[in-house]
Amino acid sequence: MTGTTRSSADIDPRRKRILFRCWHRGIREMDLVLGAFADAEIETLSDTELDELERIMAEEDNDLIKWVTGEKPVPDDFRDGLFPRIAAYRPDFSPLFKDDRA
Repeated sequence: MTGTTRSSADIDPRRKRILFRCWHRGIREMDLVLGAFADAEIETLSDTELDELERIMAEEDNDLIKWVTGEKPVPDDFRDGLFPRIAAYRPDFSPLFKDDRA
C-alpha cells in the first residue's frame, strides 16, 4: 500500500513516474513526505520544478529525512526553491509515547 490519495490516470508519463517514485522511496518517512507533496502538487509543477524535484529525489533518503526533521542543516543549494515546500508536508515524526521511566 502506498498511501497515495490521487489517481495517476490523468497525468503525463513523467509525472506518473515521479509520483510512483515519491511513494516508493526506501524508507517510509520519506514516502510520507515526498508522497504527500507529490499527491498535492504534481499536477501543477512546471518542468523546471519537476527537474528540481528529480534532483532532490536523487539524494539519499537518510540525508533527506535529516534535513526535513532539522537533524542536519539543509545544504545551501536546497534552502530555496522546492525543498522548503516539500519539507512543509512533513508529518509529526515524534514518538507516540514518551518514555517516562528514565
